[in-house]
Amino acid sequence: MKQILLVLAPLCLLLTGCAGYRLGGQKPVHLRHITKLAVPAFENLTLEPRLAVLVTNAIIKQMQNHGSYQIVAKRDAEAVLEGKIQTITRSQFRSDPTNILRTSQIAASLYTAYEIKDAASGSVLHKGFATGNSYIILDANLQLSETQLLEDAAQRLSYDLADQISEGW
Repeated sequence: MKQILLVLAPLCLLLTGCAGYRLGGQKPVHLRHITKLAVPAFENLTLEPRLAVLVTNAIIKQMQNHGSYQIVAKRDAEAVLEGKIQTITRSQFRSDPTNILRTSQIAASLYTAYEIKDAASGSVLHKGFATGNSYIILDANLQLSETQLLEDAAQRLSYDLADQISEGW
């Protein structure tokens, strides 16, 4: 009995070890062959100035942090991530307790559509939408509050987009 147990115990460990898990990123199957990705500036369809640069930089930083793709120039890329910032919505999140018409916190949402295209053929490999939502307590400097709100929404949008194209589960 002990001999059978000594043979079966290591066999069980070999068969159940890792259970299909692997270290590292698990890209979607249709993007598995892509290692080098170019990210040109997103097109801004809103009236918000400098939003395209803000969103594009946030996406590039998040993709570099994630590590699934090497961000390179368009001429060196295997695929190109192109996107359009479609809308930005703002709404009152909370009002002043003494005056409900006065906003104390504001919420914003960014919506983008994106495509990953093969660099050689131009065929679309992947399409999707990403969103980023944020809210902020308004300060006396409304312009600074708005800038911080959009930066945070762009960062959250970059998390959503990076997860969609880097995580295949």
